Amino acid sequence: MPSTKKPEANQKPPEDLRTVFKKYQKIPIGTLEKDPDVIDFTRGNVFTQSIRILRTIASPVLSENSTELFSSTSDVSVSSFVDIFEHCDFPGIKIIPKLLSCKVQLSLLSRLLHRELANPRHKTNIHTHYHVPYELSRFNPDKRASTESQPSEDGASFFNCHPQCLHTFRPVSPKEHKPITITQFLCKKLRWITLGGQYDWTHKVYPQETPPPFPDDIGNLVHQLFPDMTPEAAIVNIYSPGDTLSLHRDVSEDSDRGLVSISLGCDGIFVVGMHDERDASARSMILRLRSGDAVYMSGPSRYVWHGIPQVIPGTCPKWLHSWPAFSEEPEEEGNVRQAPNGREAWRGWMATKRINLNVRQMSD
Repeated sequence: MPSTKKPEANQKPPEDLRTVFKKYQKIPIGTLEKDPDVIDFTRGNVFTQSIRILRTIASPVLSENSTELFSSTSDVSVSSFVDIFEHCDFPGIKIIPKLLSCKVQLSLLSRLLHRELANPRHKTNIHTHYHVPYELSRFNPDKRASTESQPSEDGASFFNCHPQCLHTFRPVSPKEHKPITITQFLCKKLRWITLGGQYDWTHKVYPQETPPPFPDDIGNLVHQLFPDMTPEAAIVNIYSPGDTLSLHRDVSEDSDRGLVSISLGCDGIFVVGMHDERDASARSMILRLRSGDAVYMSGPSRYVWHGIPQVIPGTCPKWLHSWPAFSEEPEEEGNVRQAPNGREAWRGWMATKRINLNVRQMSD
């Protein structure tokens, strides 16, 4: 059984679990599709893999008015139903396929990568080596050169800046790093954004100073879905095919409340594992997570090892491919009404991306 005791931060994952991770990092797509150990809720074979339905819940996130869930006054009684699954070896890990509707996924994606990325109080992996020019997020999306920039009426977003914009991100140390363009920033260099509590990746702690407030609307959504935890900090991971997230455990929080993981975009392989003290072996669970799926790691499985060995190319839902070049109005595709919004030059950006929103409570 997984341990509820908070582990040491400097421990390394068991060798046999690392072997599992490496297997799914290298496995070809054709082999992956047939692998009987991968829990894939679209196959219909999950109940032969120690998976059971824990319960069925009413979920307002699937309702027609689901975007209202970003408001603290939303009515959670209007709902549809979703199944919550659990693996017998990992009690406390709740797997909820298709939790978020298309409309909610789009609204969440736009809030994260337009508004929050453009908020100077939320740090990214870029801040360590570059000065981030937030003025680019206010450019008119139809203007290319810095001399033609104008404030955008669509709200702050780095996608308001044309891919051929002449402005660059200046390095903190010019001798060690070269300037990067807006295209390099959004397409290759950007790997994560922190919301609320700004985690210090060097020292693996949360700083003592008061963090920026967690976004109210995103916090409302997460708390309504998972009322056992209070959203106080989040890491937004931005993946492309070929990217991975190494096996790790989240142990820096002064709270054992559950961890929330929400998937957007391309499918990802999610490996979960723990050391079984009864027979000195490592037990593992391999999930294929799709856009709109959620995982909640709580209770006895709060501190299990987990990571992403592979992002599967070509699996982003077609209705998401064009983001951020559309808003949710008037051609209907995949239950989403699409219309141009002025960011046409970035059309197709999301087709190769996987976004993970990982939310946690910092303290009790």
